[in-house]
Amino acid sequence: MRAPDLPTSWPHPARLILIVSLAPTICLGIGRFAYSLVLPDMRDSLGWSYSAAGFMNTINAAGYLAGALLASHVIKRIGLTASVRWGTLACVISLALCALSGNFVMLSFARLLAGLGAAAGFIGGAALAATIAQSRPARANFLLSLFYAGPGLGILSSGLIAPFTLQVFGPGSWWIVWWALTLLSIAMMLPLLLTPIEASAGLANAAPARFAIKPVLIYLIGYFLFGAGYIAYMTFMIAYVRDAGGGAAAQSAFWCLIGLSAFVTPWLWRGVLAMDRGGLATAIILGVNAIGAALPLLGHSPLLLAISALVFGVSFFALVGSTTAFVRFNYSAAAWPGAIAAMTIAFGVGQILGPLATGAITDAMGSLSYALNVSAAMLAVGAVLAAFQGKLSPAT
Repeated sequence: MRAPDLPTSWPHPARLILIVSLAPTICLGIGRFAYSLVLPDMRDSLGWSYSAAGFMNTINAAGYLAGALLASHVIKRIGLTASVRWGTLACVISLALCALSGNFVMLSFARLLAGLGAAAGFIGGAALAATIAQSRPARANFLLSLFYAGPGLGILSSGLIAPFTLQVFGPGSWWIVWWALTLLSIAMMLPLLLTPIEASAGLANAAPARFAIKPVLIYLIGYFLFGAGYIAYMTFMIAYVRDAGGGAAAQSAFWCLIGLSAFVTPWLWRGVLAMDRGGLATAIILGVNAIGAALPLLGHSPLLLAISALVFGVSFFALVGSTTAFVRFNYSAAAWPGAIAAMTIAFGVGQILGPLATGAITDAMGSLSYALNVSAAMLAVGAVLAAFQGKLSPAT
């Protein structure tokens, strides 16, 4: 079903995709996930409940959903490369806003802006990376995996910065962390701004193609459950580690293990991602993700938490790549932005509901363990549903 209407001569495709991957590095690895590292100090300093803390990720997810709904139109209007750059810039601005004030409304707006920017940067970046990767069909899945390793760099770098900054400057220094992450993101954005990456002949100018929900409804529901399930782990696990007695070094090590796992993802899952068999690849990876999310419920030992971080991380980064591979196998190139946006919308709705549910369960039960149980269960059910997604027919 794929249309051979993409550029066939991208010089240094791996290098270009690594540069494009700086968008999700900033937008997701830092812009979204670094919040978890700062959250415990923000809760203590600002007097938030778990529900209020969860709301900050809910408003971020709402922005991400809104951005996903608008992504195809934005890409069509300004092109893939511009959408990636402007989306990333919005995320950098949001980081600076987080450093400026402890006002709940201001922080909510910053998190909303980060979500909007992340959707534009990620969807545009994923489509652009798919365009570049498709110019080397034999290596396409590996090249595409490089893009999805991007957030790992953001998680790793923020994990090396945030816990120790908080330790050095003491309680109430959360705003200093946000400034440090802002400066880091500005430095990372420079190659993205300065490298010429033109996609004028690719997806941005392609005629829009119809996307039907019904043939992939069960797959979208499975991806929705991933969005709702993973967010509890990524939002509250640092708080869980801290509550178990883990200091700055333990928190940093846990977070860095998640980030480091992204760098083995392209090699570990390349065979699974190459499976053109409907939702099976997604189901396998999502099942592993559910196992990783469930491991902390068995105990608080450093070894168990480290294994959890690695298992969760290697599957987490591959999951989004599996959906893009599914889109690439089953849709024409002109439909890629719309299809990726549909996947992102399902994911985004799950992210909106997940933090609210997690925060409410934790406030009601008094322990994060209950919410993490629900999180792991949702991931497991999502894996089962994805397994029932078949390969689409050419008429779809």
